[in-house]
Amino acid sequence: MKTIDESVLFEQIADEIAEKGWFVTDNFIDEALLKGLISEASAYWEEGEFNKAGIGTGTQLQFRPEIRTDKIHWLDEDRLTPLQQQYWDRIDQLRETLNRTLYLSARSFEAHFAVYPEGSFYKKHLDQHQEVQHRLITCILYLNSDWTDEDGGKLRMYHHPDNDEEFTEIMPVMGRFVCFRSDQVVHEVLPAGRERFSLTGWLRRESLL
Repeated sequence: MKTIDESVLFEQIADEIAEKGWFVTDNFIDEALLKGLISEASAYWEEGEFNKAGIGTGTQLQFRPEIRTDKIHWLDEDRLTPLQQQYWDRIDQLRETLNRTLYLSARSFEAHFAVYPEGSFYKKHLDQHQEVQHRLITCILYLNSDWTDEDGGKLRMYHHPDNDEEFTEIMPVMGRFVCFRSDQVVHEVLPAGRERFSLTGWLRRESLL
């Protein structure tokens, strides 16, 4: 795996998000960082550091297993490991490019490791909450080695919010990075055939009150 020139890559990301709302690449970070993040996610999982993921935020948070069955481990920006800091810094560079080219107002980044145990899924949804519209851009880095079509767990992104027939499916293979408009791209995670790991985060703006 080899990363391309970051300025070229970030401009490509901005162009495709502007054109169709999403972007996919297998060259976002280098192999050493990727393998380190995979090891950290696996260690958190083995140590029981993941919790049930909910729907909504704050007082509106609900646990709805008919909608979502993944588990998550939130990262603390003030207590990042050196590897997590490297990833955070790269996302921050992307944030600066997207702010400049797409006139976003993203100020910060939040992220968690996510695992979909065998059979887990997340039904069709938007990432930007209706009540609290902080999230602007969703960023997903997949951490799964030797993933095959038979393992399921694809990310399905719908081309139109009200049309279930037109969509793009992305396999969560190791090192693949996906980013898309949190307020526009309706998507779902199809049932996983085995444990499916990712580092999922959001570029955020300040609260709109």
